[in-house]
Amino acid sequence: MDTLNRRIDNIIETEGALILGAGVAGLFAALKLAPYPALVVAEGMPGVTGSSAHAQGGIAAAIGAGDSWQSHADDTVAAGAGLTDPEIAKLVARDAAARIDDLARFGAPFDRAPDGALAMGREAAHARPRIVHVGGDRAGPEVMKALAAKALDTPSIKILQGFHAIELAMEDNRAVGLFARTGSGASARLVLFRASAVIFATGGLGSLYAVTTNPPEVRGEGLGMAARAGAVISDPEFVQFHPTAIAGGIDPAPLATEALRGRGSTLIDEAGRRFMPQVHAMAELAPRDVVARAIHRQIVAGHSIFLDCREAVGETFATQFPTVYESCRAQGIDPAVQPIPVAPAAHYHMGGIVSGRTGRTSLEGLWAVGECASTGLHGANRLASNSLLEGLVFAARAAEDVKSTGLSKPGGALPPAPERFQLPPLPQTLRDTMTRLVGLERNGSSLREAMRRVVRLEQASGFEPALLNVTASAKLVIAGALMRHESRGSHCRTDYPQTAVKGERTFITLKLVNATAERVMAETAAEAIHR
Repeated sequence: MDTLNRRIDNIIETEGALILGAGVAGLFAALKLAPYPALVVAEGMPGVTGSSAHAQGGIAAAIGAGDSWQSHADDTVAAGAGLTDPEIAKLVARDAAARIDDLARFGAPFDRAPDGALAMGREAAHARPRIVHVGGDRAGPEVMKALAAKALDTPSIKILQGFHAIELAMEDNRAVGLFARTGSGASARLVLFRASAVIFATGGLGSLYAVTTNPPEVRGEGLGMAARAGAVISDPEFVQFHPTAIAGGIDPAPLATEALRGRGSTLIDEAGRRFMPQVHAMAELAPRDVVARAIHRQIVAGHSIFLDCREAVGETFATQFPTVYESCRAQGIDPAVQPIPVAPAAHYHMGGIVSGRTGRTSLEGLWAVGECASTGLHGANRLASNSLLEGLVFAARAAEDVKSTGLSKPGGALPPAPERFQLPPLPQTLRDTMTRLVGLERNGSSLREAMRRVVRLEQASGFEPALLNVTASAKLVIAGALMRHESRGSHCRTDYPQTAVKGERTFITLKLVNATAERVMAETAAEAIHR
């Protein structure tokens, strides 16, 4: 990509690490880099934007009595449906306790037992209670609040708001920075941030779907940017749908945390009948993909599905799960005495930019951490409460690796962004296409039609960079799903319902994806001529 020849309004030399994203992975990487300098570029206010601030369940760590990191690793591998890298699972499980200690030192107010020890909850597919929470269901916002406060108080960290990154700057096949826009209309500017180390902490792609728990800014642009620059992508077809988003037409859909099922809440239909015991031995605590598909199939069959917390939580709901309680009350539901209407919603992307134990990607100069990365931890189906943990573990490892490359002292003063770039909303046709054709259950016909629609949208975009990043991510998901001729974990092909004997990860580039798209379009043209 010959991007360095375009008109640039300003060049900012970043002598430390340049971090794109101010969620848990981005801020934690900046803090772990200290006292080495870090410039964090973000669209919105650190601590409140992105998926991290919306996380409810908590963080998994085998620190309770009788638990072990080996058990945590085993549960992670089992949930991954044959695609989790066992060595990565061990690495993350071993590092978990140290990362929880870091968060506690940074001020995260974890829930405590009467004896002062961390209180531990249990969630789906975990053998033991090992989830640390904050305020019952406020782990995300409270952890982010603590990290943001610590980052803003750390001299080596500078945070720039209001910039929207659109493209990696590449020189001699190396990432040397980012192009970003700020302002709008006549005041819009293109800025080049140059840096010797670029860390992507850009989150997932849930908002590519019309029904999602993710905020609007989580739309796969970091993944698309890396892919457009030539990065290798892994397992893009694996999109996790949370089983229990609160049904009610709100976008994004509020979440009813998995901790509610961990406490004994049950799933019922409109007649009060449970159905999960007939689906899986672990019933409501089965892996997320199993529960989500079971609910989806009940809804397709004409049933309304509810999460019944009346007996398991009851009158303590407002104090034990305040976030869910407020979301329910906003829709006229009292979850202490009424079942909560629920439906699956796009929630987490297991695939992403291929990265190793230190966060390094296939592009020299680029590291990736958090949900935008693919480490091999999640496989085909992420284990509950491993998401924030993965971001923390690999943010710390990436920071150490970046420091080993040698960083300079901080550069000069940074100019403030005159105003936040006004990002156009995603086309509803794209979101509807992904939900209807690339959702919980797919097939070859639906995936080819989805690819056709995304390609046509891309062709009509006028090569708007932000949209090209989004359509690149959508095409990656579709192409990966077309390539995987089996059903495994969160990926369910109704035309290939069986699971292959041996699971293999998908490794793909945008060049290969575009070749797949060209074949689909050519087949469409040939079919039209034949008709």
